[in-house]
Amino acid sequence: MKAFFFRHLLNLWPPFLFTGIHVTKLDKDYRTARVELRMRFWNRNYHGTHFGGSLFAMADPFWALLTIFRLGKDYYIWDKAGTIEFIKPGRGVVYCAFQLEDDVLERIRAATVTGKKYFHWFESEILDSDGDVVAKLRKQIYVRRKPDRQKHIPPA
Repeated sequence: MKAFFFRHLLNLWPPFLFTGIHVTKLDKDYRTARVELRMRFWNRNYHGTHFGGSLFAMADPFWALLTIFRLGKDYYIWDKAGTIEFIKPGRGVVYCAFQLEDDVLERIRAATVTGKKYFHWFESEILDSDGDVVAKLRKQIYVRRKPDRQKHIPPA
């Protein structure tokens, strides 16, 4: 799917649409993405700052999605685990940027060439408009090459 259309579909996806999450950038080659969370009365917590669940949700699917589109249909790719560390209260517009490096993709391909499962941790920061870190996020994805796409390497 073309990234332009996929970005618009993500922006219409109810969990994003109704929480103020907006995908502002998705490169046509799926190497980078940028997501913003706008402050709304319905996504504030008791203290008038961004609700932590919305902060996590804005960054949640992107490492897996970028990896899926970059590696293609030869792989099973799933979110495995995630953690978030809240650093300071988020107010106004906050954003998170993602850049999937070629060396990470090569490491994944090499680790899964024979069909073994591989777990990879990604790290992201959610920043406010001043560039201050609001939260640090870690996401782990599961990757496995599909059985009919594996390379069989004879034992040495």
